[in-house]
Amino acid sequence: MSEWSIEEAEKLYGVSRWGGGYFEVGENGNVHVTPVPSDKSIRIDFQALIDEIRDEGVQFPVVVRFHDVLRSQVASLNTTFRDVITEAEYTGKYQGVYPVKVNQMREVVEEIVDAGEPFDYGLEAGSKAELITALALNNNENSLTILNGYKDEECMRLALLGRKLGRKMVVVVEKYTELLLLVKIAKELEIDPIIGVRSKMTVKGRGKWEGSGGERAKFGLTIAEIIKTARYLEEQGMGHCLKLLHFHIGSQLTDIRAVKEAISEGARIYADLHKMGFALDYVDVGGGLGIDYDGSASTNESSRNYTLHEYVADVVYGMKEVCDLEKVPHPNLVSESGRAITAHHSCVITEIVGEIRSNSAEIDTTPAENEHVFVKNIRELEDYFDEQTSMQEVFNDASQYKEQALDAFKLRVLSLEELGKIETIYWRIMSRLRTWYANEEYVPEELQELDYSLSSQYLCNFSVFQSAADTWAIDQLLPVVPLTRMNEKPSVNCTLVDITCDSDGKLDQFTVGREITDILPMHPLKNGENYYAGLFLTGAYQDVMGDMHNLFGRLNEVHIYSHDDDPQDFYIEEVVKGSSVQDVLNIMQYNPRAMAYDVKKLIDKQVSAGNIRPREGVRWTDFYENCLAGYTYLKTGR
Repeated sequence: MSEWSIEEAEKLYGVSRWGGGYFEVGENGNVHVTPVPSDKSIRIDFQALIDEIRDEGVQFPVVVRFHDVLRSQVASLNTTFRDVITEAEYTGKYQGVYPVKVNQMREVVEEIVDAGEPFDYGLEAGSKAELITALALNNNENSLTILNGYKDEECMRLALLGRKLGRKMVVVVEKYTELLLLVKIAKELEIDPIIGVRSKMTVKGRGKWEGSGGERAKFGLTIAEIIKTARYLEEQGMGHCLKLLHFHIGSQLTDIRAVKEAISEGARIYADLHKMGFALDYVDVGGGLGIDYDGSASTNESSRNYTLHEYVADVVYGMKEVCDLEKVPHPNLVSESGRAITAHHSCVITEIVGEIRSNSAEIDTTPAENEHVFVKNIRELEDYFDEQTSMQEVFNDASQYKEQALDAFKLRVLSLEELGKIETIYWRIMSRLRTWYANEEYVPEELQELDYSLSSQYLCNFSVFQSAADTWAIDQLLPVVPLTRMNEKPSVNCTLVDITCDSDGKLDQFTVGREITDILPMHPLKNGENYYAGLFLTGAYQDVMGDMHNLFGRLNEVHIYSHDDDPQDFYIEEVVKGSSVQDVLNIMQYNPRAMAYDVKKLIDKQVSAGNIRPREGVRWTDFYENCLAGYTYLKTGR
């Protein structure tokens, strides 16, 4: 075994590359969290965190929220904009908003609102329920609340209620008919709305969501519709209400060039509207600020080729350049960067509860009388090939023998035991081939696939559909790493599978070194020792997009705050219980109380018949009711 070090572990798993300054491999081989960038002495060891979670009696899997990371991201975005605005001598200011759709959890939104208070950082709502949430939580009269998405009369009235309460509620017009409705209700209530228009941009973003921009975008107005909107407001004596231009070219923008192009186009639209007599106060550049999920700092779909400072500088300087050329005032800048705010603060900790291997069950392959020639052939192949043999030829012959054996078994020519011998020998040959070519410069394509076919499947106590929906739905890559033992060389290549009964419930795309691979090196499982994996950067969308597949509900949550005076540098501020079995059954229209009653009747019937003793019947009844009240995931020991 070659020398192994923390540096080697960092190269392999790239924790610092995708960790955003918050996660790294500690000298003890455990993943550490440094939640306060300004104070690197505060370090949280994941092993200590896991131990405390267990001591609190919280069952895994769990979602862990680092609230200091959330606050830090809010401060980082706002201070970067302020610093660049000062440096550029830009006369407008930055007033960002957090899009609630990215993570609607109350604790998350409340933390963002509180951390954003000094910056007048507001909220964006894209639905009626989110608008109701924003009305209740965004109490800062200087911050914006921006209403996007399609709206009905109730949405309009809620926005105007916000104006009545002294809030800066901006209704963004997505289609012309919304404008007619808004003007009608505003005149009826005698309330001046703050109106924005969303432009359909010709510029398209780069990445998975590039289809959300361009002329075929779902939301927004064409240039002609924007002009028509402005003129209609002027006719209605409400031209002064038009205050914001909004555009959005897609989420998770991978290439900074798309940002530059969008700012140039958007700034021109703003400038010309201003020259037409509409003194807009704000330009909302939308979302799109990406996250480097794979740590490659590239234009890969799960990465970005720019830093936060570069993004902000392109927004500020790009807007300033056009405005100065057109001799119009610098507008206040708004962005809706939800993914960048929330992704890093949350991760899922799951326990590896088992290993599945295709070649794990070997049987005795010693020669037997009258055994079939196929068994003899593959045994001879195993016995006599060596380094001088063509490995491609060995692979071809072994594969042919296995295929012939399967056909022969189906035709009742080969017995089940003989087929088992051939499979056992076949996998031994494949393992030898993989060992042989491990250090070779050139490996034939077919043999390269052996890494995957011989890899283990580590069984994780969680549901991909509930906790990592995007990995299944759109092949979004999320970093996955072991949380401990990184000072040991990982020797097991594996994919990760969940406990659902669906074959799609797996993770088989990982960032390893500088590449995206279909296997992840992990450590061998040890009897009597728990082994945990962390699924990181789950705070954006993953937290709130999970489904009810197999009736696995929401995970237990643990909310963490750093505390420098604590021996472990943290404390658990709150534990939010995940879904119980009866919770998820209620959602699906079952009646758990009636179900418990029905099962009790069945047990009582067996007791009356003498098939179950009375004491045993009581225990079974209690057991069923306890299961109803319990967690939906597997219970595991220490």
